[in-house]
Amino acid sequence: PPPPTTPPPPPTPTPNLFRRQRQMCIRDRYNSELTMINITLPDGNIKAFETPPSGLEVAQSISDGLARNCVAMELDDNLVDLSATIDRDTNIRLITSKDPEALEILRHSSAHVMAQAILRVYPDAKLTIGPAVEDGFYYDVDMAPVSEDDFAKIEAEIKKIIKEKLPIRRREVSKDEALDFYKDEPYKLEMISDLEDGTISFYEQGEFTDLCRGPHVPHTGVTKFIKLIKVSGAYWRADPSNPQLQRIYGTAFFTKNELKDHLKFLEEAKKRNHRKIGQALDLFSFHEEAPGMAFFHPKGMEIWNALVDYWRQEHRAAGYVESKTPIMLNRALWERSGHWENYRENMYTSSIDEMEYAIKPMNCPGGMLLYKTKPHSYRDLPLRIAEIGLVHRHELSGVLSGLFRVRSFHQDDAHLYMTPGDIEAEILGILHLSERMYGAFGLGFHLELSTRPDKSIGTDEQWETATNGLASALDAYGKKYALNEGDGAFYGPKIDLHINDALNRTWQCGTIQLDMSQPENFNLFYIDKDNQKHRPIMIHRTVFGSLERFLGILIEHFAGKFPLWLAPVQAVILPINDDLVPYASEVTDIFKDAGLRAEIDSRTESLNKKVREAQLQYVPLIITIGGKEKEAGTLSVRTLDGKVTYGIS
Repeated sequence: PPPPTTPPPPPTPTPNLFRRQRQMCIRDRYNSELTMINITLPDGNIKAFETPPSGLEVAQSISDGLARNCVAMELDDNLVDLSATIDRDTNIRLITSKDPEALEILRHSSAHVMAQAILRVYPDAKLTIGPAVEDGFYYDVDMAPVSEDDFAKIEAEIKKIIKEKLPIRRREVSKDEALDFYKDEPYKLEMISDLEDGTISFYEQGEFTDLCRGPHVPHTGVTKFIKLIKVSGAYWRADPSNPQLQRIYGTAFFTKNELKDHLKFLEEAKKRNHRKIGQALDLFSFHEEAPGMAFFHPKGMEIWNALVDYWRQEHRAAGYVESKTPIMLNRALWERSGHWENYRENMYTSSIDEMEYAIKPMNCPGGMLLYKTKPHSYRDLPLRIAEIGLVHRHELSGVLSGLFRVRSFHQDDAHLYMTPGDIEAEILGILHLSERMYGAFGLGFHLELSTRPDKSIGTDEQWETATNGLASALDAYGKKYALNEGDGAFYGPKIDLHINDALNRTWQCGTIQLDMSQPENFNLFYIDKDNQKHRPIMIHRTVFGSLERFLGILIEHFAGKFPLWLAPVQAVILPINDDLVPYASEVTDIFKDAGLRAEIDSRTESLNKKVREAQLQYVPLIITIGGKEKEAGTLSVRTLDGKVTYGIS
């Protein structure tokens, strides 16, 4: 046989082959790097993904605990669903239950869960809108009237939906597809018709689909702690000519304890309801003959007058003078001020002697007529003119709410006229005055600077000067303030003062509005040092805001237990028998002569009953007079904390 042959050795690679292999490796690595998605987190760390990840996958790559806690993400400064795919290098922020945006997302999702439950219980109901609001959410539904007694069966269905943990998925469709989908839903059809052509987003959870821009939590199981609160009527799109809907309110939290604490808060707020306390203390009432316009009873007027007396005392000390202007002025004035064009729908009008008039919704135009009654020099400025003016604004009947939302109210207005150099000092003066006056009631406050709205008058230069003037004064005041873009008055930017009551609720009461447009409209001027005419800068401001609303806030803040200086009845005199009534009447007169609001209770009821009734009326000083007190010329005084002090002269 032929000798075995040795296989030839492999060919030695040439330099060109080495070069080609190296180029292929470099190319493969380069292409791989091109497909990587780099996600930059808020702390600067970068996560790289070979395929486009969802927000949930980014969270899971960090930790399972974080993923369970996430509800959405911020992508390109927009909040989006956690399920959204990230197809490019970008920065993201994962939104967890601890972030301030999370609660609104949870509550918006909870509104969808409630709507789904309502449709399961009431299949013929027609849905409209269901937004998140400050303390929870609501959904307006066209259905037969429901009451809080019906909440149990809706909440039972809500619990089932939560237990099902239905994924909440976004789906985008064309406008035509959306119209076809909702062809049997008149309210949704109307909303879609108002939208511009383009992509419209739906959200689906199980059998339920809703028109919504999102974002939402990943699944219904996240909306674990929901509670329905109340139901009221609401017109579709706030128009009384449209159908009346059932507005069902609810609230939602991430934890059971948060929900429990909130329900306790609501229970305490219900006890402090100013309408119930006002009726129990005989302070005010409302009547069908004048909807939204309060009738103040004698005891209510005692508190009112105490407030006004204090207001006058503080304003005199701060260098203000007081004025009074008519409540009805002709159309030409309102056209000149801009109210006829910008505020007409909220004004009450009348025709007299073939001329149109309007009841004033604001005091400003009348105040400017007062300024024009005589010439002014720079030596007269700053000029601070205050007015407690009765104004009327048309509010829809569905939004009227005791003293908080009325159609007729007294505004503690003031108009300040000044030179540009006075702006900062005058605003600081108003802030310090407000601080003193709120402090008298134990009310704290925080500040917001509101800038130019879409609907406004005046030039860009005027708005910039006015806004900078307010910001400069706030900086000098030294307290933090929030910026509220686009929420200024139509005639100028403003500072809003939001007070905090005993339940830590906030109420917008005081406002400081810098106006350089109205002096132009009314041709206001002063003679400056150069002997030339110049436009004054004008500030509109309130402290209480609406006296009616401020009184309602105080009733709830004090829960009806007013401090001695505000109490409608400061002292009640209780003789222990009929023989002591004449002497008790003399004591009552002594109290009245001293300026105290005192009453005698001479009814033939037991002393214990009269004491109990006085306590229920929150009378600060309950004074009993027996034989010993008459003989010694002393009194026994019981205060609202239950303590009794004997032998007071």
